[in-house]
Formats: sequence, structure tokens, C-alpha cells
Amino acid sequence: MSRRADQDTDVDLRNLSTEGREMLMLQAAKGYYDLDRTMADIAKQIGLTRWQVARLLKEAREIGVVRIEIVPRAQRLPELESRLQRSYGLREAIVVPAMGTNAADAGEDDSLAVDSVAQAAGQFLAALTPRPSLVGVSWGRTMAAVAHWLPRRWNDGVEVVLLNGAMNTRGTVKHTNNIAELFALAANGRATLLPVPAIVGLAETRQVLERDPIIATVLALGHEAKVACFGLGSMTSSSVLVQSGYLDASEIARLRKAGAIGDVLGRFIDADGRIVDPVLDAKTIGLTPDALRQKAISIGVAVGTRKHAVVLAALRARLINVLVTDELTALAALEAANAA
Repeated sequence: MSRRADQDTDVDLRNLSTEGREMLMLQAAKGYYDLDRTMADIAKQIGLTRWQVARLLKEAREIGVVRIEIVPRAQRLPELESRLQRSYGLREAIVVPAMGTNAADAGEDDSLAVDSVAQAAGQFLAALTPRPSLVGVSWGRTMAAVAHWLPRRWNDGVEVVLLNGAMNTRGTVKHTNNIAELFALAANGRATLLPVPAIVGLAETRQVLERDPIIATVLALGHEAKVACFGLGSMTSSSVLVQSGYLDASEIARLRKAGAIGDVLGRFIDADGRIVDPVLDAKTIGLTPDALRQKAISIGVAVGTRKHAVVLAALRARLINVLVTDELTALAALEAANAA
């Protein structure tokens, strides 16, 4: 039947009483959702067109006659995720429930919360379709947790490239700079490393390093990757950039005074996602914020109240189009969106 014929038949449907229309709505909803009938079968049974049945089902959802509840088996908060996606235009949002015993404790950087978010990030990466042949990653504690929770053979044969320099100048208790290798090992793939520091002493040194053919090839591969997964850094003395010897507490204090709220791939940004210190940025090796905006899938992973500001900045500046986080961080981002 043509669309024009549907519209002609629909005159009788529009002229029905509220009670009569709801009666048809219930018949259509029961047939479609409870009895697994097709719209064509329902239309034939109650004397309407398929187009009219579709309209009744849509209206049933809008006015609450039909309520569709998404109940994931994994620990997820889909209603909160959808609100984040609508507010920030995200491709996907993954939010896990707060792990703390009360609102004051929940969402802090404790191992339980980090593991929960990291596991969700690993599951998201493993479920990507089509499977990416090349994935770019950053390094740090959060990404080390993601690597730990990746399912075995999560993307058989994938190539994993490091997106920013990771050679430490100071030894650390936890090895957080071999993330690309851990990602590749879990997938039976191979890692391409970026064997340079995250931050060098002189801008000229960075320029020389980036002109080196081997380093340039790795950086080009990072740009080529359509999927990037990275942690978001906070402005604290426990930052991996401090712990690894690139910055000290006084430099963090100076950056904070200049407006920095965190770092993305070692690049310090303000609340709007702009580079705070161009001089320091000129000595930083790795992908730029502009490069992240070009990724088909740009996944930011962050946990805890210390990361609220940098998560919000990354969302506002569209450095990420997928956010994996905890409940309180998501609520803070939504509160900021509503206040804007």
C-alpha cells in the first residue's frame, strides 16, 4: 500500500476517541512486544496499515504505555550513558556504578573503581566491529589496568602503537610505560613503541627526534590509527608524569596557576581543552589534541573525582567521542552540561 493510501486510511485513526485509540495501542503493543508478531501481522489483525501500527507503537513509548528498560548483565548504567551521549554528542558512553560505600567515598581513585572502569574499557575495545587492525594507546596507571582486563585474544593479530613518548627518567614501582606491549600480548598481536621521552628538555631536541626516520614512522602510524584509547591525567603530585620524573610538584603548581586542569597524552589543557603552556607543549612528543579530534573512535578512560575537570574539558573540546568512566564522574559532567 502506498504512503498516500496510508495517510487516507489514517483519517479514521486520528478521529478515534482517546479510549479507542489506546485500545488499538494496547493491541499493537502486546502483539509486537509480547507475542513477537510482525507489524504486517498486527495491521492485518486489527484492520490498520503497517504505517499506522508503527505510529501507535511510537506513541505508546512516548506516553508511557510501553516502557522499554535496558538491563545489561554487566555493571552498567545505560540511562546515564544515554544522557551523556545526548549532552555531549558522544559516539558511546560507558558508565559503571560507584564502588564506594557512600557518595563521599564513591568514585575516588581506589583500585576497585579503577578495575571496574578498566574492565569495561577492555570489553568495549574487544567488542569493536569491524575489528580495527591498528589501535593507538597511551601509557599510565589507568591504561595498565585496561591492559590487565583485556579479554585474551581480544583482537587477534592487531598492531598496537604507542601514541606518546614513554621512556621514564625515574624508576617506578609499577611499570606503566609498556602498555602497548601488554595490549599486543593480550591479542596475540604486535606492538610498535615510541622509544623517546614524553617531554624533553628543549624544543629543538623534540624537533630533531621527530625528524628521525624511525621516530617519524612511529608517529605517522599513531596518526594513521583510527582507534585511540588513552587515560586522562590529573593535576596532582601522583600524576605519572611527576612519578616518572618529567615534572616536579612545583611545575604542577605553576601549570595549575596558569589554568591547567589536567593532561591528555602529556599535553596540559585548560577547562576548554586549550594548551596552557605552549613552551612546555613544544617539548612534548606525541599526538596533539587536534589529531585526537580526527580519530573515528577516540576513547577516554578516567576514574575518580580528581579527573572530573579533565574529563569535562575533553568532552567540551571533543577530544574524545567515547567516554568510559564511573558514575560520579558522569554525573559531574551532566551537571556541568545542564548548567551551561
